[in-house]
Amino acid sequence: MPVLLASALSWAQRPDTGVPTANSAVPPPESMAARVQACTACHGREGRATPDGYFPRLAGKPQAYLYHQLLNFREGRRRYPLMSGLLEHLSDAYLAEMAAYFAGLEIPYPPPRPPVVDSALLERGRRLVQQGDAGRGLPACVQCHGPAMTGLLPAVPGLLGLPRDYLNSQLGAWQTGQRQAQAPDCMAKVARMLSADEVSAVSAWLASQALPANPRAVASLPQPLPLKCGGLTAEGAS
Repeated sequence: MPVLLASALSWAQRPDTGVPTANSAVPPPESMAARVQACTACHGREGRATPDGYFPRLAGKPQAYLYHQLLNFREGRRRYPLMSGLLEHLSDAYLAEMAAYFAGLEIPYPPPRPPVVDSALLERGRRLVQQGDAGRGLPACVQCHGPAMTGLLPAVPGLLGLPRDYLNSQLGAWQTGQRQAQAPDCMAKVARMLSADEVSAVSAWLASQALPANPRAVASLPQPLPLKCGGLTAEGAS
């Protein structure tokens, strides 16, 4: 029995874990849908995320991005003991298969929650996301994550459809080194240029935006990436 499926079954038998269970009928035991039940227990049915803000959406994200994050958790570049424990015995090939499964899911996004901050903070966040700050060498989020913030194939994620708490926590993790990527770690460089107020503004604006009709990652950008990023070329290809 695959490690991930065994973990899912053991969780299902333990009511004291405090972890939400996946919904609906049990999938065929040898399908990938069954094997990733440990993932959907936290990340929501079909990887569509949960409303608590700490378990992000997996469904429909770029395949290479999901694969890299699974590797990062397994290799310790991202730190969350539950994830690391689930992945430590899984091969690269199996992680790639998991990433392909979630990337292929087309699940509707929920509407964004109304913002709970004032308009001035939202406007500050919008400017940083769409324009950056050239005087400080701070690139705009859209320069890497796509004009509509839906991500860039094959490995840059979208930033819409994520809860504000999750966005805050991840930017904070980049700043403190709790989250890392292959060198050069461009996202860590960008995050460390942001003040606490700017993190709050960016996360508030992103979390308040609805996704476009086509939420899929784009295949190319109008211009090359503004920074060198580990695992990516200047055009954003893996």
